Amino acid sequence: MATTAGACFFAAGSFQAFRPSPRRVAATTKTTARFAEMNVEGTRKGLREYFEESKVMIKSDGGPPRWFSPLETGARSHDSPLLLFLPGLIKLVEKTVRSEVKRSPNRPIYLVGESLGACIALAVASCNPDVDLVLILANPGGIFLCRSYYGIGFPYFLKVLDPGKSNIIKSQLQTVLPLLEVIPDHFHLTLRYVLSSLTGDLLKRVSGILVRGQTLQQTVGGLCQDSVALPLYLSVLTDILPQETLIWKLQMLKTASTFVNARLHAVEAQTLILSSGRDQLLPSLEEGERLFHALPNGEIRRAGDSGHFLFLEDGIDLASAIKGSYFYRRGKYLDCVSDYVPLTPSEFNKLNLILSYIEQMFSPLTLSTLEDGMIVRGLGGIPMEGPVLIVGYHMLLGIELIPLVCQFFIQRKIILRGMAHPMLFVKLKDGRLLDSFPFDQIGIFGGVPVSAVNFYKLLSLKSHILLYPGGIREALHRKGEEYKLFWPEQSEFIRMAARFGAKIVPFGVVGEDDFGDVLLDYDDQIKIPFMKSIIEEFTNSVGNLRTETRGEVANQDLHFPMFLPKVPGRFYYYFGKPIETEGRKQELRDKGKAHELYLQVQDEIEKNIAFLKEKREKDPYRSVLSRLAYQAAHGVTSEIPTFEI
Repeated sequence: MATTAGACFFAAGSFQAFRPSPRRVAATTKTTARFAEMNVEGTRKGLREYFEESKVMIKSDGGPPRWFSPLETGARSHDSPLLLFLPGLIKLVEKTVRSEVKRSPNRPIYLVGESLGACIALAVASCNPDVDLVLILANPGGIFLCRSYYGIGFPYFLKVLDPGKSNIIKSQLQTVLPLLEVIPDHFHLTLRYVLSSLTGDLLKRVSGILVRGQTLQQTVGGLCQDSVALPLYLSVLTDILPQETLIWKLQMLKTASTFVNARLHAVEAQTLILSSGRDQLLPSLEEGERLFHALPNGEIRRAGDSGHFLFLEDGIDLASAIKGSYFYRRGKYLDCVSDYVPLTPSEFNKLNLILSYIEQMFSPLTLSTLEDGMIVRGLGGIPMEGPVLIVGYHMLLGIELIPLVCQFFIQRKIILRGMAHPMLFVKLKDGRLLDSFPFDQIGIFGGVPVSAVNFYKLLSLKSHILLYPGGIREALHRKGEEYKLFWPEQSEFIRMAARFGAKIVPFGVVGEDDFGDVLLDYDDQIKIPFMKSIIEEFTNSVGNLRTETRGEVANQDLHFPMFLPKVPGRFYYYFGKPIETEGRKQELRDKGKAHELYLQVQDEIEKNIAFLKEKREKDPYRSVLSRLAYQAAHGVTSEIPTFEI
């Protein structure tokens, strides 16, 4: 889902979405609420469309506040949860939440609170601990309100934010709020001043539009239209939120924020905090950090280059944030397999953009094997009907993953459901683990934590499953261990695959030695005291998957090899002939027979790697320099040749 100035788009069937009409916008329709869903092929509305619709919205019939949907019409799934977007109005929200609980007691309710609305979401959650709520707080500003109205002498809040320091967080709103109560009503300079400084990062908007696949001419045209529309419609904004209404709302939220800060301990709801690093209106980043540490079930995502209007900027997509952080669920508990929502058009366009960068740098070559044994360029040999198990070798740091997943989706429209190490899903409150935003892509593209239960579910859904038996041990290998398989001694996946008649496709990949040389591996780092303590702490925090496994693969201490980059070479993938397990269920129940097939798959992967290492020596375009020269002569979109197949 993405929002632009009030126009919201959701992944098809993901949510029922409503937003309350503001105090002066109570009579958009006689109907108390209407429901709509995103049309996947629809287009985003811009500022001009939003302001045109707002002219009608501001007319009041004197009725009570109502819920309305700002979404494009479409269909939804029968079990989609409710999502409420909150600008304010605690009692209305609480009443709607209670009503929805009675109607659908087994589904979660999502409260999306943007800016000051985050305070409302927290207030509702603190008063309703028995309700299954999921909070999405975008640029929360609760503590700021307490400081603005009660002064900076609130030592408790200052201590929580930064112990030992009397931080005074400055923002433009702190500067102009005292003027609101003394400026005559017919002057709207204050509101215009605030809004004019919060239009977002221009470069970020340009890059976001390019991600959507628009041409440069369309990009410039769209930005010009929005830039012209904003000053022209500022009068509409001041009609929607006149000075007296703004003061009334802030007075209301002053009380609410005081209440919330006193009851944060009662908020048990699952909470995702989205904080902008360049918010000029509120200290969103600092407040987000405070809430992240104060809430027991909170997670945070930091958008360092974004401004206050987080959803106005093209780089931030609400649905992607919810999906990537594994916050989307249809029932009481998350099911990473069945709760997965396929890629939206914007996510697909981002995937295309990523692939274009990868093509320029590594020009990945994929080869696959048809049923008759013929090797072809591309993924034509990959079975379309699942379940299919793609089993292969993990290069250093898993650098082969992004090109692999992109190629499968772009070439065959196949979503690879990767079985990933739990460390990619663990979030620690002290922030020791890696920044979460990059790893959210794993959830967006269908990755799940590796487990027997998830493996079973994916097979039962006839998915295309990506599996690395060597796991972390291969991806974090030592010096001189490139292209060496580290598989468990026991056959972990064969009998389960045979139970569902899955096809097994072994693949090899080479290119990491043209990517970089390992400088400091595990054996080096463990000898350095401070690095040793980091490794031990990191490993203990995440845990070891294979404590009962014997052999080298059980050595999974988590570290990050340091390497020296090289001038990029080329990535080569070779997918062998699919191995059928259909009709072999009884045969492969025998551990000996299953182990024979397990060793066969392992042997096929090693042969594929050896094949690629030999063939790439005959590739005249193995180096990025030769590829750039070829594209300079034949065009940047031309397919790079390779060795004879």
